[in-house]
Amino acid sequence: MRAAHHTFGLNALITRSGNNFGPRQFPEKFIPLLLVNALNDEPIPVYGDGLNVRDWIYVDDHCRAILQVMQKGRAGAIYNIGARNERRNIDVARSVLAILDKPDSLIRFVKDRPGHDRRYAIDPALIESELGWRPRETWESGLRKTIEWYKGNEAWLERVRNGAYREFYARQYGTEVGAA
Repeated sequence: MRAAHHTFGLNALITRSGNNFGPRQFPEKFIPLLLVNALNDEPIPVYGDGLNVRDWIYVDDHCRAILQVMQKGRAGAIYNIGARNERRNIDVARSVLAILDKPDSLIRFVKDRPGHDRRYAIDPALIESELGWRPRETWESGLRKTIEWYKGNEAWLERVRNGAYREFYARQYGTEVGAA
């Protein structure tokens, strides 16, 4: 995109973000997986030693940021969208367990993925200074909203977990979820 902007004058806006969390996220992702497993008193897999760090942003805040970039962004600029909310994976797991009043003994450390980055850092200084954007949700408020959504939408979650979602996807798009 940057090359197209510089070479051909394409009115390109580029955004990058940290890890999103919130309602309707497929339960293969870290926070939904933690929630689902904890709600069912099942083991919670945490890669390696759990010290991998990510910047977490509530999905609605990310969407608002993208909209702000689309409306007010400068062509050719790269806007990093972050919540200044870095957390270690083990601390994310413990936060979820604490809110659900579940024991830390549910945590199971599993073999880390090859090449798994230790830290993803997002510096949102440009979007903050140039566009005045800031997240509305704190880690705590976003996590509570996420947990409440999953607790209140067990039927949706069960459909996703039992394969109905995969069947719908195949019917809707003519391919398996994740197939190219």
